Parts: sequence; C-alpha cells; structure tokens
Amino acid sequence: MDLLIAFAKCLVSLLIVLQVGVILLWVERKGSALIQDRVGANRANIFGGILPFNLGIVNTLMADPVKLFHKEDIVPEGADHFLHWLAPFLALFPLFLTYAVIPFGDVLVIGDTTINLQAVELNVGILFVLAMVSLGVYGVVLGGWASNSRYALLGGVRGSAQMISYEIAMGLALVAVVLTYGTLDLQAIVRAQGDLMWGVIPAWGVFYQPLALVILFIAGMAESKRAPFDLPEAESELIAGFFTEYSGSKQSVFMMADFVEVAIVAALVTTLFFGGWQVPYLYRDGFHFPGGFSIAVPSLLVTVLQVLSFLVKLFLFCWFQILVRWSLPRLRYDQLMDLGWKRLLPYALANLAVSAVLILLLQGWTVRS
Repeated sequence: MDLLIAFAKCLVSLLIVLQVGVILLWVERKGSALIQDRVGANRANIFGGILPFNLGIVNTLMADPVKLFHKEDIVPEGADHFLHWLAPFLALFPLFLTYAVIPFGDVLVIGDTTINLQAVELNVGILFVLAMVSLGVYGVVLGGWASNSRYALLGGVRGSAQMISYEIAMGLALVAVVLTYGTLDLQAIVRAQGDLMWGVIPAWGVFYQPLALVILFIAGMAESKRAPFDLPEAESELIAGFFTEYSGSKQSVFMMADFVEVAIVAALVTTLFFGGWQVPYLYRDGFHFPGGFSIAVPSLLVTVLQVLSFLVKLFLFCWFQILVRWSLPRLRYDQLMDLGWKRLLPYALANLAVSAVLILLLQGWTVRS
C-alpha cells in the first residue's frame, strides 16, 4: 500500500509539471501575441466553425509538437553521437527530480490513512533543489560541446558562466529563508507560513524576506536562460545557442526544459514566499477569520482548496515570467555579469547578514522575556 501511495504521489507531481510545461507553451505564444498586439496562433480549427473563436490550442498543443517529433534527427558531422544524444536528457531529467520535493498540498486523509502531498518527503529539500538545478547546466555544456559547432560551444560556455554568477546569489537568498524558518524542509516551511502575524497577516515569506524574494526570482529567471537573460540562446548572435545543431525530438526536449525551469522558479517562489498551498485563514477544520468568526469546511474540500491555491499561485508566477520575457530587451553579456556579481551577490550577502543579526536579537529578546 505504501508503495502504491508513493507511486501515485510521484505520478501526480510529474503530471503537474508536465501539464504546466505544455500549457506554458500555449501561454507563451498567445501571451506574446497579446503583449505585441498581434493575433498569434489561430489556425487549424478542428471544431469546424462550431465555436465562435479559435485560440490556437490545436496549433500549439497538437500540430506543432507532432510536426516537431516527426522531424528528422540530424547529427552534425564530427559531433560526438553519444553526448549529443545524452545532453537533452541531462538538461530535463534533473528538473523533474527537482519537482519531486515541491509540496503541492498539506495532507489527504482517506479513512485511517494520512497522505502527505509531496512526492518525496525530504528534510533537506532546499539542498536537493540546489543540487538538481545545478545539474541542468551539464546538459547545456555537453549540448554545446558535442555539437562540433562554434555557435553551440559559445552558447554552452555562456550557460556555464551564467550559472556560476547567479547561483551563488540564489543560494544565499535561500539561506536567508532557511534562517527565517529554521528548517531545510520545504513542507515544514510552507506549514510555518500558516501562522499569523499579529493575528491578522499570514506569515508568508514575502513579508519576512522581500529582498530574498527579488534576488531569488531574478536569479531563477537567469537560471532558466530566458529573456532578458537568454544569452546562451541569443538568436541574433548565436542562432539558437547551445542547441543550434539539434532538431526533432531532441530540440523539443531542450524547449520543454526551458518551460519546466519556468515552472520550477514559480513553484519555489510560491513555496518559500507566498505560502505554497496555504489559503489565508484556512485550517484543517475550515476557515477561522480574525475576530472569532469561523466556517466549517469538510476535510476533503480543504485539501482541494489547498491544491487549487498552489496551482493558481504557480500559474500567476509563470505568467509573470512570460510577461517579463516579452517586455524587456536582452541584456548585453557584460551587463548580465555585472548584475550577477556586482548587484545580486552583494545584496544577497547584506540581506543574509542583516537577517542573521535580527534573528539573533529576536531570539535573545525572547529568551529574556
């Protein structure tokens, strides 16, 4: 029974990230069209005019993926065939593992069984996230090197340099969150955000660590290699960067990795700073509002509302990343390095130092009280 429950949780977690990635493909195309005041994908209407509108869903979610997967897989002359095949897998698989520690709900109670809605219950979840996200760059570097192309190699080198410059700041922002909540367990951090400050305001991380939120969000977008940080894929400079020499299903895997990274950044921001699956004033037995007013809610409905809360927040931050991607121009490479080393890193260090001092002072004040 335990094995079946573990399998079901892993499957749900995988389905969430896969479906979010597919939906983001459509949101990217139609969202960019709205931002740029154009129509976007609007062909291949299989409904035969029954519906008064066509949102391009068939184009984006059916026709284009089928076309891409049926394209010929071309490997350049002189390329390393094994590494050329391995690189897309290394770019995507660690991202799926990352999502395994993201809690998408509190608990589901079925009879005498209580199921923790987290695929892998890991008490060092933040360290696991950092480790898995860091592995993704191997796919970028190997894809650039194994292609036997100067453009692809430059994209891979840029990707590795970009990762180093932003991951330090991102790690320091995560350390500040760990200091605030006193745990590396993502589920425990989310549950701690269910408390109330002064009995009214939810104790979300955004109120404790606003600067860490900004640093993590910017560094996360840089990790996902999307505009304005898409130097490894700069079309105007490097054609398609590290996956210039990829086609067919391998190219689609690299593209999927980009959208999964967007979903991971949104999930981390949601989990660490916006309460994760928490709904303000909602507890296991229902809503308890300030002032003593309460509404009883069945346990199953509470679980459904919490999962929906997580998904809504997740999509909002995914949409915000797409909005940024189509609104800001690409940075020059020197500007990108300056932002990582001369802006985000000092701010992250200062934020960590101030957080540590404040926590020590508050702990000392609590002990004396």
